[in-house]
This record gives sequence, structure tokens and C-alpha cells, in this order.
Amino acid sequence: MKLVARTLAGLEEVLAKEIEEIGGTDIEIFNRAIEYQGDVRLMYKSNLWLRTAIDVLLPLSKFTANSEEELYEKVQKINWSNYITSEKTFSITPIVHSSVFTHSHYASLKVKDAIVDQLREKKGRRPNVNTENPDVKIMLRISENKCSILLNSSGQSLFKRGYRTYGGEAPINEVLAAGIIGLSEWDGKTPFVDPMCGSGTFPIEAAMKVRNVAPGIIREEFGFMSWLDYREDIWELLQYEAKFAVKSSKTKIFAYDKSRQTIRTAEMNADSIEEIKGAIDFEMKDFFKSEKPTEDGIIITNPPYEIRIKTNNIEMFYELIGNTLKHKWTGYDAWIISSNLDALKRLGLRPKKKIPLFNAQLESKLVHLPLYMGSKKAKKNTEEE
Repeated sequence: MKLVARTLAGLEEVLAKEIEEIGGTDIEIFNRAIEYQGDVRLMYKSNLWLRTAIDVLLPLSKFTANSEEELYEKVQKINWSNYITSEKTFSITPIVHSSVFTHSHYASLKVKDAIVDQLREKKGRRPNVNTENPDVKIMLRISENKCSILLNSSGQSLFKRGYRTYGGEAPINEVLAAGIIGLSEWDGKTPFVDPMCGSGTFPIEAAMKVRNVAPGIIREEFGFMSWLDYREDIWELLQYEAKFAVKSSKTKIFAYDKSRQTIRTAEMNADSIEEIKGAIDFEMKDFFKSEKPTEDGIIITNPPYEIRIKTNNIEMFYELIGNTLKHKWTGYDAWIISSNLDALKRLGLRPKKKIPLFNAQLESKLVHLPLYMGSKKAKKNTEEE
């Protein structure tokens, strides 16, 4: 069967690689989405293992509709009793870009009417709509007159791993953090440092990756668990396999922050995952007064943008970041994401890569700053020798 995994803009290639690794076939890459072939087991496994997926969708029907009446009729052709009972609740999420259907809310109401009318006629009772926590989440996608109906097998977004029970200021989304680690092509052996770790998302995602911990391992609920054809035996076996897939690792992962309370918050979040206990060295440390913990390694961090977290002078703050990296962290590869594009220019370091991303709704850039010992030319000559 066909499956669709959605992701954030810029992370499509990373997600496609993950899908291939867990057994997906016939993989096609689209804007913020990957289509692939799999079975029920792979759908469950996708929810358990994909680090950079927002959700995993099961397409039910694809058709054209040139009016609201035709949309209603085509939706009624789906046998909804295979997916929803009168006792279940459901919701509809519309994504509409159409000159035919100019009001997405009204289009979703037509789909809702088609579903409840069919089930009322068949069963004598209609299911209720629950927009907060439905048993079945349905997605309606319309591009001009081309319509798709999909079931959301994930339920809540997959970035909700279940470990970030204690929030920090402006925490980075878990899917984005995992995607940035993927984009950095970190080998899982090089020491990893987040010198402004906040609630700990980057080091926690790094520890889960290096120890081969499934990102959904502690999450208790997924959308497919409320489906009528839910196979609990398959899910329990996948969880069993995931627990035995966990590996030990000697890779050093360091998480620093200048706030004692912030470090404590990050530690409590990491403690939510038994499989990564002891993997991260948390320490209260001011980055600008710090020394690198190892001769070489990788830095991945999300400094303040002067949007949700304020500094006294954002330009000077980024200049200090650049100077600290330049003088104290030679031998490292630094990856910095920021939505303050002007402040990024004040780092005073020439990026090897600039990757456009979005942090929530904020247009951002991920920059790669190799911190060579001496000049780039000298490093190249040394490697050639």
C-alpha cells in the first residue's frame, strides 16, 4: 500500500534516507512529503522509527471534484464503516489551494457531512467530531479540482516524542533538531557539543541516534491504535525489537548552558528516556568563557534570535559567538541555525554551506562553519601530504 510521510521544508532528503533504511520501497520525494510503498507493519514502524517525519498518512481515495456537491458525492463512495464507528470521534484537517473551493473550512464541512450522513444511514447513529483529541484524524487535500482523502496514522505530530516534559525558552522542534543532525552528516563517533543547549533537544536527539533508540519508544499513543483494524500483536513485536536494537556507545555528547535551571530542565528531559541515561554530559557553563572539551568534534546549536529570547545586543552577541568559535574551538565543525539572518552575518566566519530551513514559522538558515586549525589552505595541504 502507498504511504505518505510529511516533513519540514529542507528535510526531504534526510527523511527519504530514513524511509529506505527501515524498508520503504518505490520512494518518491515531493515538497515536504515522501511517498513510498509498505505494509501495515511498515506503517507502524514508520511512526516508531522516523526521526524527521511530522506524521505518516494512509491515502484512502483520490478523485476530481468541480463542485461542493461532487466533493460530497465522491466522499460518500468511501465505505466509512471500515474506518469509523458511531462510537468513535473524528476530525478533518483541510489543506486547500483551489479556485474551485475557496473556503477550506466549508470544504471540510462537506466532507464531514458526507461521512456522518453515510454512517447515520447505515448504523442509525452518527459519530461525533472532536477537534482536540479525535479517535480518527482525516486529512482533506485539494489542489484546484484534485482531491485526496487520507488517514493520519500518527495522531499527534511525531515531534511529540514524549520526553520534553519540561520546556525551556523557545525550544527547537524535535523533528527539526533530528533533521539538522542528519543534514550535518554527523558520523555518531565524533564528540558532539551543544554549548547553548536550552531544554536539551539537540543532545537528546543526538544520544537517541547514536544509541539507536527509536524516537517513538516512550510515546504511548499513536493514531493507528484507534483504527478498527489495529494489530496490537504487530505493534508489540515492533516495540520489543526496538528495545533490543538499542546499542551502547562511547561517543561523548556535551550539553552546556549558563543557566543552572536550564541545565536541570535539560537533564530531567533526558532522564525521561531510560535508554540514553548517562549518554550526555550536562554542565552549567558560559559558552563565551568555555574551553573545548576535546581536540575536535562537532557543534550544533540554536542560539537566541532576538525574537522570542532577548539579548542586550544581538549583533554583538553573534560577534562574540564567532570570536569564541574562531579562537577557542579550532578543530571543530560548527552548525548554527538562526532566523536572525542579519545577526548571522556578524559571526565573522565564512560558511561552507547555507541551508534554508524554517523554525516553526520563522524563515531560518543553517550555516556550516568548519573551524580549521590555521587557514583552510594549510589544512588542505596537510591532508594532501
